Amino acid sequence: MRKQKVKLCKEDKIFYAVGYTIVIILTLLVLYPVIYIVSASFSSGDAVAQGKVWLWPVDFTLDGYKAVFRYRSIWVGYRNTIFYTVAGTLINVSITMICAYPLARQNLKGRSAISFLFTFTMLFSGGMIPKYILMKNLGLTNTIWSMLLPGAMSVYNMIVARTFIQSNIPNEMLEAAKIDGCDDFQFFFRMVLPLSKTVMAVLTLWYAVGHWNSYFSAFLYLSDKNLYPLQIFLKEILVQSQFDSDMITDVATATQQQNLKMLLKYSVIVVSTAPLMCFYPFVQKYFQKGVMVGSVKG
Repeated sequence: MRKQKVKLCKEDKIFYAVGYTIVIILTLLVLYPVIYIVSASFSSGDAVAQGKVWLWPVDFTLDGYKAVFRYRSIWVGYRNTIFYTVAGTLINVSITMICAYPLARQNLKGRSAISFLFTFTMLFSGGMIPKYILMKNLGLTNTIWSMLLPGAMSVYNMIVARTFIQSNIPNEMLEAAKIDGCDDFQFFFRMVLPLSKTVMAVLTLWYAVGHWNSYFSAFLYLSDKNLYPLQIFLKEILVQSQFDSDMITDVATATQQQNLKMLLKYSVIVVSTAPLMCFYPFVQKYFQKGVMVGSVKG
């Protein structure tokens, strides 16, 4: 059967035209800064300093990226950030699912009280100074654990996972599994986790992005530069403009050094965000489902 085309009235056409126009304008406003940064990173320092770069690279060059990759701390930051992201996300997702499953069970004793305690921490906390004192007394400052253990579970993400389990894994499935001799641990690992791949993918995305962009915990707890994540080195370059003199050995004049410093900022931004920019298109489809899962909290 042929689908009949729906004829739009004049008011509908005007509405859609205005809506599409607004969406296009907002899209351009969001995309232009990204395009400008990428174009500036491939342009010469003189062109960037003189404001010649608007949309496309001017005087195409890779000097900025060559300087970045000669900067040893960038590689140290990449290594540490990748480790913190992978290890931290694994810890986060594991603890979140382990906590969400029992709270999704209606027959859990004290379920309401436990849920209240978790929710209470979303509104009130001890603050930054008590948290730092606790980390120091535990001997976790200036160690990798200071980047992994604090905030090991987000209560909001746990509520999302709990809601997903309640909505998609009925109690009848557990009762049927028990008839076949399955205990709670087997049911969790063999049934709950395989059926929760969607929400686990969403949690992985949320936690991984948080770890990749995190710098405040490192700013508080780390003093050893060998443990710094990438974002700390990026902060030093962008805010404090501190980088090794080895990067500018080929630059003859102070003007060229200043231009290289400006060019380096854009190149570092691209280098630090490139992995996430490549990662997003593959996991974007999970965003909508993740938002729908978290829209109702039971």
